[in-house]
Amino acid sequence: MREGAHPGRIAAYPAQDLSLEATRAIGRLCRDTRRRVGRKSTTREPIIQEPEPLEPEATRRDAGVTESSRANRGWWDRNADEYQIEHGTFLGDDRFVWGPEGLDEVEAELLGPPEDLKGKDVLEIGAGAAQCSRWLAAQGARPVALDLSHRQLQHALRIGGGVPLVEADAGALPFADGSFDLACSAYGALPFVADPVRVLREVRRVLRPGGRFVFSVTHPIRWAFPDEPGPEGLSISASYFDRTPYVEQDEEGRAVYVEHHRTIGDRVRDVVAGGFRLVDLVEPEWPAWNTQEWGGWSPLRGNLIPGTAIFVCERD
Repeated sequence: MREGAHPGRIAAYPAQDLSLEATRAIGRLCRDTRRRVGRKSTTREPIIQEPEPLEPEATRRDAGVTESSRANRGWWDRNADEYQIEHGTFLGDDRFVWGPEGLDEVEAELLGPPEDLKGKDVLEIGAGAAQCSRWLAAQGARPVALDLSHRQLQHALRIGGGVPLVEADAGALPFADGSFDLACSAYGALPFVADPVRVLREVRRVLRPGGRFVFSVTHPIRWAFPDEPGPEGLSISASYFDRTPYVEQDEEGRAVYVEHHRTIGDRVRDVVAGGFRLVDLVEPEWPAWNTQEWGGWSPLRGNLIPGTAIFVCERD
């Protein structure tokens, strides 16, 4: 599971117009030439004992657009294997889950009834291993899965399914205006960007009139509590109104992970500034069937405070 497909099979583009036909051709290339994974090298290499890396320092400080993008691309490339191993079973290969609570698009229908997805062009932003895009394809939609992380997209290749994959920054989408009917993002991009309005405006640009964009993020109230699944995660430890980003940095002060906090009001204003109309704000309750812990998410906390906020937006 730790070995990805050939890196040359993922489309990586700077900001430029890319037609859907070109993207789908790339997807067919990915599907037709994907190699088997899991082969082990027969070359004997000397074993070199590397020093243990220092744990990054967690702090709260400013982090701009470029620093945030660079740090999070590197973090997801380094941690994609572990993430897919730890959460791959819960996410499935072709399931559309909006967050750790387990709210499934099959039931939520936030993008619309499944039967209405057939033939729709859909952009998934922050797709990871493209599980949501695979589910969309099974409904007859025509998805494109975009992610900042090359390694996450290698896992998408490993799983397969022929979904077109594009490696790009959500703040500079490499598609022509009006390319898609729908866009979605399940915990992708928006929690990690310093300028969410820039991303929202890009999404609006590539949507056709009447298009819908649905995205989920950590519920803003969680920023006031410690990120712990047990009772210690139920006592307020910080100001909800402190927007200072959470940053993990190396010994030289370079950010290696960045997450940005926006209040509920900030998110609503961002949606409006991005040119969208907010249709719904969904706060999933923790279901009785879900007994898992996922980082700071747990049945204990989920039954008391919301963990995920899902914004349903439309372009007029």
